[in-house]
Amino acid sequence: MKTLLVIGLILAVVGIVALAVPSFTYFTTDRVADVGFFKIDISRPHTVVLNPIVGGVLLTAGIVLAIVGFRSRSA
Repeated sequence: MKTLLVIGLILAVVGIVALAVPSFTYFTTDRVADVGFFKIDISRPHTVVLNPIVGGVLLTAGIVLAIVGFRSRSA
């Protein structure tokens, strides 16, 4: 398989996922107190929001690269 075709397919899949899942949340653990044998940890959420335009651009770029890679493969 040509490199452009593989990169195009990967970008298309990432674009579809970005359109389907507009935001995701992950948690980090921070230590707020450490006194002797007492340790207090807190879990903080962080939300990442993806703009739908980003998903559309990735999907379009992936489709274009896949078409270019497929045409160069068959020629």
